[in-house]
Amino acid sequence: MLRPLTLVAALGAALAAAEPVTILPLWNGTPPNHHDSGLVEQTAEDGFIRISKVQTPTIEIRLPSKASATGAAVVICPGGGYGILAYDWEGTDIAGWLNGNGIAAIIVKYRLPEDASNEKPWLSPLLDVKRAMRLTRQHAEKWNIKTDRVGVMGFSAGGHLASTLGTHFDAGNPTDPDPIEGLSSRPDFMILMYPVITMEEATTHAGSRKNLLGENPLPEMIRQYSNELQVSPETPPTFIVHSSDDAAVPVQNSLRFYEALLANGVESEMHLFPYGGHGYSLAVGRGRLQGWSDLCLAWINDFAK
Repeated sequence: MLRPLTLVAALGAALAAAEPVTILPLWNGTPPNHHDSGLVEQTAEDGFIRISKVQTPTIEIRLPSKASATGAAVVICPGGGYGILAYDWEGTDIAGWLNGNGIAAIIVKYRLPEDASNEKPWLSPLLDVKRAMRLTRQHAEKWNIKTDRVGVMGFSAGGHLASTLGTHFDAGNPTDPDPIEGLSSRPDFMILMYPVITMEEATTHAGSRKNLLGENPLPEMIRQYSNELQVSPETPPTFIVHSSDDAAVPVQNSLRFYEALLANGVESEMHLFPYGGHGYSLAVGRGRLQGWSDLCLAWINDFAK
């Protein structure tokens, strides 16, 4: 006979396993900017799930119960230096936290900027996250989401992608034969976790820059993807978390972006922790660092009303 606690745990596991997970392709047919390379998507696990060589970009939709849904949604960009996606560590784990607080989570399995599969390698991640934002708005009613409460969240290189979306969005093309492309790709808010922001050599994360722009990028490409230089008054309100001792992505990335937000009058909030290093996801068991999620949730609830 199962003891009560064991029974509860077993029931919880069964319910979790039964919870439907919807995965949708981002594009109908061949994605734009793609050419057939013969590469096959790979998944490995070493402490967390690492996905690489993405050929068919998708979104994974994880929703709270209808009774607890707040109407807010977050499009999640896992990190991985533009070489892999830390899919559970900075994707599904984050979705679980959001769902537990009534927020819909849309995890983007975006294409990585490898030369073999992309006509312009640096372009595919941005195309994919724009499409994810549009698809979320298209399905807003079905997913109990308000179209003006859709934010984006990114970790490390995923933070670069999220901030690229927040500074390179478009209003949509109403003349496009695909009605999804007529919707806005502008996020209503941004959450940037230990983000790569600049592509300037002295401050960037070298691996992310190399993977995105190549060995010797042109000055105009460095500027275009240095997102602190692309902030405008239309950039969405932003919440930033970084650690001062981050040896992989210097905290100056977040500082520069925060200063640009202030200069453009964009509502912003930044939390700098003295410790934590890089890549801590929910920071479970990491002392005060673990509190970032409560600070973030309060900000989302206050802002996305």
